[in-house]
Amino acid sequence: MFFAATHTTAVAQAPATPQNGTPTTPPAVPTPAQPTVPPQISRPSVGLNTVVLDPAHGGVDLGARGTEGIRESEVVLQFAAQIKQALEAQGFQVILTRQGNDDPSYDDRSARVNGQRGAIFITLHIASTGLTGTARTYVMTDFAPASDAPGLIPWDRAQAPFLGLSHKLGDLVQVELARKFRGSPLGAETAPVRQLRTTAAPAIAVEISSVSVESRAELDRMIPGVAEAIARGVAAFRPSYVVPGLPGTNPITPGAQL
Repeated sequence: MFFAATHTTAVAQAPATPQNGTPTTPPAVPTPAQPTVPPQISRPSVGLNTVVLDPAHGGVDLGARGTEGIRESEVVLQFAAQIKQALEAQGFQVILTRQGNDDPSYDDRSARVNGQRGAIFITLHIASTGLTGTARTYVMTDFAPASDAPGLIPWDRAQAPFLGLSHKLGDLVQVELARKFRGSPLGAETAPVRQLRTTAAPAIAVEISSVSVESRAELDRMIPGVAEAIARGVAAFRPSYVVPGLPGTNPITPGAQL
């Protein structure tokens, strides 16, 4: 915003002559105040401060189901609640895509993070197969070369500019999970996870094995370890966080002025 400077024009007058004929000195004309330059205001720096946590499925979509009546859509809510606490203890703001038995659409879930600045996305799943007591982190598979106009990213390719960051985040989280749960992979794996495709932020899927456990208590015992591992992995990722720019622009790094 430009501020228009206001100037006052002084009109010179002849010195007033008193009755005795002796001129008197006219009063001094005040000097107009000079306009001041307002201090430069810079936009806040962009740093990682928000985690959007997505308990998968919900509503009529029960997800994977085990022989003991275990339902993925219910179990992931319990995991999400404790992961949220662990992340908040690390100083992150946490947004849940659902807190009850509802089933937001894929696009609604993605929109929760796409509308944020300084955010990442983690979707939580319970597997129907796999070695019981292990955990895996998935990153979206690579996209085919785009043929779109420069600067335009289709909704179903929103994850493309963030794949490198997603791999970094996934590896850091998986390292922590592998320390907690023997038999888990040492690094993130790739898979065409539908929920990640439309997410315009670093994004991963974490899958716990599995609903086929003999007792629900086996999954419940994993919750604290999974929560701690994810929180530690996200905290380790924080210094690496950048916001990729569109083609032809420079990426935004934490501390940069916009």
